[in-house]
Amino acid sequence: MTKAVSEATFGQEVLSSSEPVLVDFWAEWCGPCRAIAPVLEQLSTELEGKVKIVKLNVDENPSLAAQYGVRSIPTMILFKGGQAADMKIGAGTPKAGLTKWLEGHAA
Repeated sequence: MTKAVSEATFGQEVLSSSEPVLVDFWAEWCGPCRAIAPVLEQLSTELEGKVKIVKLNVDENPSLAAQYGVRSIPTMILFKGGQAADMKIGAGTPKAGLTKWLEGHAA
């Protein structure tokens, strides 16, 4: 299951993680965010131990969204070694594409 992170837990859960972390920047009112959530849940299970997937609510954590230049949601940023390594914006990427993208970073 994808875990929710906040400004309080972001450093521990994302920046200090030994495995790559995909952060889903989302909001409750965002339709495309809700549409992609089940896919991210599936990937979280399928890629367990390779890539960690977490959610960050931009309404509750606006300073983190601003810090990473998130202007539209959903935005997914992949962190490796505490650094933003790659980004996808929008919910248009099919599950197979997301899987390939994440596995490429997990290798």
